Amino acid sequence: MAEFTVQMVSVDRMLWSGQATMVTAQTTEGEIGVLPGHEPLLGQLVSNGIVTIDPVDGDKLIAAVQDGFLTVTSDKVTVLAHNASWSSEIDEEASTRRLESEDAAEKARAESDLKALRRSRETR
Repeated sequence: MAEFTVQMVSVDRMLWSGQATMVTAQTTEGEIGVLPGHEPLLGQLVSNGIVTIDPVDGDKLIAAVQDGFLTVTSDKVTVLAHNASWSSEIDEEASTRRLESEDAAEKARAESDLKALRRSRETR
């Protein structure tokens, strides 16, 4: 099976680096799936979107992301997010409580977190 290098980075940390067979991301142009050999591109991630990575070894990785970019070259995908959380790191109760927040950014992030949790449950 063909594979490529993937790096997922947020402003404050490196989330993941390794070999994968597919990456999907929600961009301002729509959801995109990237396979090895994809044409080069630069995409803008949507605010409060989802990125999934299918690693060569291990389970699918699903992250809630807030803003950023996706770059694709012939052999590498880089996801640079302003903020990102793996679905496994998300506290569902806390995110549900944040939906009641008066702060629009907090509410939007909670929506993204819950969307990532739902997507991770769908793929099990």
